[in-house]
Amino acid sequence: MTSDRDVRAARSGDSPQRLRDLSGQVAQRAAREVRAALRPFTIPNGITLLRIALTPFFVLAAVSGNHTLALALFAIAGVSDGVDGLLARWLRMRSLFGTYLDPIADKVLLVSAFVSLTVPEPGAVRIPLWLTVMALSRDILIVLVALLLYLGAGVREFLPSIWGKLTTVLQVFTVGAVLVANVVDVVPPWLLVVMYYTTLIFIVISGLNYVRRAAGQVEALHHENTR
Repeated sequence: MTSDRDVRAARSGDSPQRLRDLSGQVAQRAAREVRAALRPFTIPNGITLLRIALTPFFVLAAVSGNHTLALALFAIAGVSDGVDGLLARWLRMRSLFGTYLDPIADKVLLVSAFVSLTVPEPGAVRIPLWLTVMALSRDILIVLVALLLYLGAGVREFLPSIWGKLTTVLQVFTVGAVLVANVVDVVPPWLLVVMYYTTLIFIVISGLNYVRRAAGQVEALHHENTR
């Protein structure tokens, strides 16, 4: 860090090379501060924000019966989910903001998709109400447990389990299958039923697993604090 005394000394008698060195240090420090301030505004985070911005248009398309547009928007959102992760690694643009923003964008899209595709529409394939209720109940449970962990034990990070990841994948496939079934008649009804119940099973398992892991973490912290 360059002090005011160094600058005054450079002005009073130091060589031009010394002045250039000091100017370079000041410029480098300013550049670092600018990069730190702009770090959240990266290309991957911009793509993630775009995915969030697409969500209301997807909902409007799904509710109004424009299933082709809804399928296209859902596909674009899915592709963007993979692209932003790849760019974050390739361009070395990972940020704490993006770490929190990406799963939020995924959850906002999935919850919106389940709710909008549950709204009754004559002659259209819809996600069963019971499946949507179970999916939302699991998400609410996870939020409440995470909040309790943070407030009661100070736990700031709780990594998703393999069951949670598989549940998310199944939910994405369920939404995609329903959208495709409304656009083209290639998805047999029995396959949809299998997907509904398979997704339900994983929703229940991942929810119970989340509670079990949270309870185990609280117990571990309690034992550490009582030693």
